[in-house]
Amino acid sequence: MTSRWTGLLLASPLALILALFLIVPIGTIIVVSFFDYDSVRIIPDFIWTNYDELLFSPITWKTYLQTVQFAAITWAICLFIGFTVAYFLAFHVASPMMQTVLFLVCTIPFWTSNVIRMISWIPFLGRNGLLNQALLGIGAIDQPLEFLLFSNFAVVLAYVHLYALFMVVPIFNSMVRIDRSLVEAARDAGASEWQVLRSVIIPLARPGIAIGSILVVAVVMGDFVTVRLMSGGQSASVGLMMVNAMSLLQYPAAAANAVVLLIVVLLMIAAMLRVVDIRKEL
Repeated sequence: MTSRWTGLLLASPLALILALFLIVPIGTIIVVSFFDYDSVRIIPDFIWTNYDELLFSPITWKTYLQTVQFAAITWAICLFIGFTVAYFLAFHVASPMMQTVLFLVCTIPFWTSNVIRMISWIPFLGRNGLLNQALLGIGAIDQPLEFLLFSNFAVVLAYVHLYALFMVVPIFNSMVRIDRSLVEAARDAGASEWQVLRSVIIPLARPGIAIGSILVVAVVMGDFVTVRLMSGGQSASVGLMMVNAMSLLQYPAAAANAVVLLIVVLLMIAAMLRVVDIRKEL
């Protein structure tokens, strides 16, 4: 009995923090999502109008589809980059000191604001930007490429730039803990490098892949700044739709959208956890 109360006492500070900063805010959003509103005020009520207008609107479905597409493409590219970088650092850099140095080099872009890093792409990708001028100079193109900036391509490029490290870190953490004797045993048994990668390294790195996937997908699904800046207003996302609703003082509608987005993201994370049980793997 004493040990039980001791455990509850030790867990109570964390439970209090979670209640104050997680459960209460989410509960507040859920409550507000059922309120009514007009052009100047929020009216406490219990109505389903916000969810009806949200779920039965073709624009909403198109926006969610585009947001999921952004998340899926970003996830795939970040997974390829993150796995490649982590594999190189873990298995081709022998010195732990050099691993640390190279890993810190990967974090250098994160020493500045996300907005600054996004804006830095504009003079590079613009119609008269560095990339177009270089391609024109070598004769690779006859006219500037219009799709490089203020397009879905620019949005995905910015997402990968911003969040690739979220995939590198957990995968690298999983790979450095792989017992090298397992890799050597597979090679001694005649396995090729591809077979070692497929049968040994990838299965043992699954927890890192799952954690990185959750981080990237969750962040991209809720992002709105990147879409606003890099698409030039030509693309939409769920986060941007919520921001636009709040700018019009439509807080209950934005809250309903937030609840639906939360459910969608939780379902996506649950699907990932069905593939990889992180608690069992770690």
